[in-house]
Amino acid sequence: MNSRRTTVRDVRRTNRSALLSRLFLDGPVSRLELSRLTGLSAGTVSNVTGELIDEGVVVEAGLVESDGGRPRVLLRVDPAYGYVIGVDVGPTRVRTELFDLSMRALATVDRPVGAGDPDPGTVAALVAAGVREAVAGADVAAERVLGVGIGVFGTVERGRLALVHAPTVGWDAVPLEALIRAGTDLPLFIDNGAKTLGQAEMWFGAGRGARHAVFALVGSGVGAAIVTDGTTYQGTSSSAGEWGHTAIVYGGRPCRCGGRGCLEAYVGAQSLLDRYGAELPGDEEARLAALIDAADRSAAADRLLDETAGYLGVGIANLVNLFNPERIVLGGWAGLALGTRLLPRIREVAAAQALAHPFSEAAIELSRLGPDAVAMGAATLPIAELVARGGSRPPVQASSR
Repeated sequence: MNSRRTTVRDVRRTNRSALLSRLFLDGPVSRLELSRLTGLSAGTVSNVTGELIDEGVVVEAGLVESDGGRPRVLLRVDPAYGYVIGVDVGPTRVRTELFDLSMRALATVDRPVGAGDPDPGTVAALVAAGVREAVAGADVAAERVLGVGIGVFGTVERGRLALVHAPTVGWDAVPLEALIRAGTDLPLFIDNGAKTLGQAEMWFGAGRGARHAVFALVGSGVGAAIVTDGTTYQGTSSSAGEWGHTAIVYGGRPCRCGGRGCLEAYVGAQSLLDRYGAELPGDEEARLAALIDAADRSAAADRLLDETAGYLGVGIANLVNLFNPERIVLGGWAGLALGTRLLPRIREVAAAQALAHPFSEAAIELSRLGPDAVAMGAATLPIAELVARGGSRPPVQASSR
């Protein structure tokens, strides 16, 4: 039992956090609207927003007409109060983006990881270098950066320093945070890439307004973020959402995880290209695009894509039956490429396989944030920390250099 008493400081931080959350997600809004959205009194809203304006966190953003009387002043989080960086760490590339607090991208750095299973040291070096290049490219002072969010493949084990487990590429308890921290002093926030995609879509994209949703990420591998009652489900050790490693064919194709018949072994980009067999030029993204394009001329490619739509439909039906979401969002670079062509067929198969009533309550749609959703979601991790702290900047973390 927690016997700690709530202090005035606790209440103040909670109020600041509640107001900042609404300003960030719904701004610009008036003080009257903030009172309605948060349930805080008009006096509390006025006092707290006055503090936040004095500290430079919040700024006035114009006027809106009221129903009689003077126009109301609109407030918003100051986009220039600080900057955040989001990193999308995939098995084949590292994409780094720097945003202001309006989530406008100011700099982007994209670097390939190289062929074969990614080396942890190489990935960490690419992340640290991408952060430095993004800061320089945006021409902002490093001390103005609130933190670096990193969305990574595999399971993120939280502790004093985050460890990454990704058996599909041979990573077992890789100390990725410590490796990256050797190259940067900025605060680091690390989570699974499907979960950062889900957070971005919940805040800004196809998940807005939903309380129960599943966000499916299909790239080289396959994962998902499960949001229930507005909160991302983590599980005992943060590995919840490994949708790609749920079996859909008993004794089926071997999967990179060591199992057989996993969904990823049929719909992941790497597995899909392996199933096609024909040589295609370019990197993985270019080859998948060529395969999709070939379906208009090749019966074999068309048949393969129809099978893939079937497997995705079955996988989505399983999500419907297990979690009863109101929304399922298909994203990731491969998910978007496949979904743009196959979504009607995916919905058709899902409808045939899912229980009728929960399926009737679930909308199935594509990500609205495109291939940048993982990096954007990762960038919201330091923002979530800023909001939780009531607008106070996080302390600078010591580098191990």
